[in-house]
Amino acid sequence: MVTSDNERRIAARFAGFDQDGNGYIDREDFMAAAKALLAEFGTAARSDRGQALYVGAEAFWQGMAGIADRDGDQRITREEFVTGALKRLRDNPERFAEIARPFLHAALAVADTTGDGAVGVENTARVLQVLGVEGGVAAEAAAQLDTDGDGRIGEEEIVSAFARYFTVPE
Repeated sequence: MVTSDNERRIAARFAGFDQDGNGYIDREDFMAAAKALLAEFGTAARSDRGQALYVGAEAFWQGMAGIADRDGDQRITREEFVTGALKRLRDNPERFAEIARPFLHAALAVADTTGDGAVGVENTARVLQVLGVEGGVAAEAAAQLDTDGDGRIGEEEIVSAFARYFTVPE
């Protein structure tokens, strides 16, 4: 049973990971997110960027499963996600950033249309939408990440914001 506001907030994030809406998070959800990102940005799965994204998705899945899949069935239930996030990530958001980094790095490379290592605000919003964030919220979040107002968002800003989103009470 989810009781605290923080637990409810983290449980709400579950839906973003549960790409197919079947009630649990598994490897296929991470692969589906990678596939959707590649389609959104017209990137071939067999390209270097495409392969890096799938490798990053697998690493992210393995990290999440290691933290939250308490019964070892290769599925993370909503309760396992809430418990795993609260007990293992809340006090160590750097750990969450560490397991998410390979995927986020590769996702940003796919969305980096200029090749300069940063992503425009609009493309960042597109990435967030593909990952399940509602359109208006995605646009607002992307704009807030551009702290210096140059229209570009780098990896460190994305990784730390992603970790905060899942681990820090609002």
